[in-house]
Amino acid sequence: METPQRPAGGCSCRNTNCVEGPLTRLFQGLGRLVAACPWPFLLVPLLLSAGLGSGFLRLRQLQANDIEEQFTPTQGPAKAERDFVRRHFPTNDSARFSAPRLPTEGAYAALIAVATAGGSVLSDAALGEVRRLDAAVRALDGYEELCARRGAACAAANPLLPLLGGGAAASSLSFPLSNGTFLGAALGGVRTGGGGRLLAARAVRLVYHLREDGPAAAPGRRWLQGFVRLFPDVLRAYNFTAIEVTYFTSLSRQEEFEGNSKSVIPLFSITYFLTITFSIVSCLRLSCIRNNIWLASCGVVSAGLAVLSSFGLMLYCGVPFVITVANAPFLILGVGVDDMFIMIACWEKSARGKRKLDTKARMAETYAEAAVSVTITTLTDVLAFFIGTWTAFPSVRSFCLYTGTAFIFCYIYTMTFFGAILVLNHKREGKNRHWLTCMPVKTAEDNTVKSCLYNACCIGSCSGQSSESDNEHPMNKFFERYYGPFFTNKWVKLVVVLLYGAYLAGSIYGCTQVREGIDLRNLAHDDSYVVPYYDDDDKYFSEYGPRVMVVITESVEYWNKSVRMAIQNCMQSLEGISYIDKNLSESWLTVYTKLAESASMDLNNKDRFINNLLILFRYFPDFEWDINKTQDKIEASRFFIQTVNVTSAVDEKNLLNQLRDTAKQCNIPLMVYHPAFIYYDQYLVIVQNTIQNVLTAAGAMLVVSLLLIPNPFCCLWVTFAIASVIVGVAGFMTFWRVNLDSISMINLVICIGFSVDFSAHISYAFVSNEKPSANERAVEALHLLGYPVLQGAVSTILGVVVLAAAKTYIFRTFFKIMFLVILFGAVHGLVFIPVFLTFFGNFGRSPHNTVSEDVLKPQTRFREDEDCPQRT
Repeated sequence: METPQRPAGGCSCRNTNCVEGPLTRLFQGLGRLVAACPWPFLLVPLLLSAGLGSGFLRLRQLQANDIEEQFTPTQGPAKAERDFVRRHFPTNDSARFSAPRLPTEGAYAALIAVATAGGSVLSDAALGEVRRLDAAVRALDGYEELCARRGAACAAANPLLPLLGGGAAASSLSFPLSNGTFLGAALGGVRTGGGGRLLAARAVRLVYHLREDGPAAAPGRRWLQGFVRLFPDVLRAYNFTAIEVTYFTSLSRQEEFEGNSKSVIPLFSITYFLTITFSIVSCLRLSCIRNNIWLASCGVVSAGLAVLSSFGLMLYCGVPFVITVANAPFLILGVGVDDMFIMIACWEKSARGKRKLDTKARMAETYAEAAVSVTITTLTDVLAFFIGTWTAFPSVRSFCLYTGTAFIFCYIYTMTFFGAILVLNHKREGKNRHWLTCMPVKTAEDNTVKSCLYNACCIGSCSGQSSESDNEHPMNKFFERYYGPFFTNKWVKLVVVLLYGAYLAGSIYGCTQVREGIDLRNLAHDDSYVVPYYDDDDKYFSEYGPRVMVVITESVEYWNKSVRMAIQNCMQSLEGISYIDKNLSESWLTVYTKLAESASMDLNNKDRFINNLLILFRYFPDFEWDINKTQDKIEASRFFIQTVNVTSAVDEKNLLNQLRDTAKQCNIPLMVYHPAFIYYDQYLVIVQNTIQNVLTAAGAMLVVSLLLIPNPFCCLWVTFAIASVIVGVAGFMTFWRVNLDSISMINLVICIGFSVDFSAHISYAFVSNEKPSANERAVEALHLLGYPVLQGAVSTILGVVVLAAAKTYIFRTFFKIMFLVILFGAVHGLVFIPVFLTFFGNFGRSPHNTVSEDVLKPQTRFREDEDCPQRT
């Protein structure tokens, strides 16, 4: 069969075949070259992969799984605020430790003891066990030498214990303030009586801080690591009955996160097994000669080589390897197999016709049809990933760089390595050799009736005769005879329109309910010991949130009464926020003013104001760490406000925005800070970054579609599909309890590329075929492409389905959103778009209506093939 000619004509408003034609001719030449010299195209990718794969030797040193560094915005305001606090308010963990004044979370081990049987931890039995627990931790080797200190003693793990140390009853205490001591973060599930009198509490928190300054930092880290190993044995040894204890350390979140990558390694082997099995079954033939098992296996190997080469190259270039990158091989494998299906299908199609072409001509035709299709989808996917690098989150940037580069290598190896495999396999078939043993296969020379199994294994086909003619795949017939006519029925089309309306309404509603930000507990393994601790923390200690620093960042005239009034007004504005309890604020200036009034000190004189601060420090020594003063001025100072009822990501976002907006409106240069704001900053950019990347990538996809798909009407449907699928994925991921965070943002960018894959060629097949009615054209488009779309969806889902079994949020989230992307993309390609296209009749129809069907079919990306249906 001669290679079909493309429709004549240059670019026009209805036929934009400006790039596709030259690209086709280029790939025809490449196909002939691969056919003429297959061995270099086979060996060079193998050697290149071996060389670049050595970059994995740098994997350990380039692993970058620091949670703060990778999952918070690079230029987050809280990081600059933390640097300011560190410079102006240095800490002294060896003598004057104060947890609220730390610029970081600190180094600590935390315990939550919950009373059993619904009791109170303030009961004699429970409180006795709490004291035994406290003594057991303090007795651990090395604690006394490494603990953070107030004076000569280790800082108390809970302010309640010193209050009860003198034999005072818990009922004599008040909550949340008792004798000037804040107990809100120490007791949870509290029940109070009149005047705030403490009656009962369900839980108590013990926090053992270690020194971070000086040479104690490294030993402190080792002590915490040992604590995690030894503490379960301590709990078993004491066998507490009145309390249940959960535990956590400042290292736990990071160490659990780093361990996640190990949990996914066994899934790689399962994925490759599933993919190879799926590929072999898809390409299986009852012919010992024309069986495509080796082609299927080599297609999977080609995708594996792409992973090896791309990751090795990125590691050589020094790109950090983040745990999110571990998702990439699953996706690349699915996409690489889809490209293999296209190549095999086009190769098989080139053998049909009245006369056989030689190898070079067949490869030229194969590359002319397949390579342009693979180029379109690869280019859209790679663009989506590289656009995804324009983000404030380093974890997203690393994933997009690794995956985008892997897609390029996957494309190159499909065109070279796999093309060479096609040629060598064809030579084996031409010499009538067995697919497994490569031994010559005899043909039936007598009329003896043999079994189908014998004929298939020993002769070449089940019938014992040469099988050169190919019948159409049954699934293609199904789409032509049953599926297409069913969906072009007017009542079915009405139902489809209603279903799409329901889909769109549900998606839009879901988008309005999207939860932003990554929950830090989700960075740990499902079975981790930190999960029960987080559960207890949420259940019993959610009433009182972060104790926020309010920092005056410049030198102001505190001795000026009007300045003091302005500071007081600013504090009142901050305390007026619904998330702030004004009764729990702490201000050195307010205390100093009251002290001056009682002692008749004049605070309106600069020298007296600064000199008399020593009196304040004598009575309230902690305030010395809240004032950064030189000899003649105060460079900076800070106050504290207490947040309440910050129980969700929405509350965290609103709190941060309201605090910063209120601080900006003050006449005094103010800054608000807490170490948790490092993570809250993601709320400021996550939506903006996602919308920016999605819109930019969608625009790039539209341009690529206009250049490479020679019909502008198709591009309108591509744009529609991109928008519709993205809205669907963003909406329905809310119903699946997936937050909009840096992890899901990755998948939304991926969504764009796959939306193009599923939509572009269905719509072009519709407008380019010559059937007289819209319904017939829709049926013909489904006949040509229905099964390949379905096959591509299945193969891609198979590449990521094992991640559903992962016990880690990151990998499960990747599966969930990829599943939604593929599901909605396939439904659009197989249901919504074919039905909607029938409503537009001849609008956008290709002007080349006289072109034969054989000429039109190569214009589409997919071909009907009974052996290996292809991906979109």
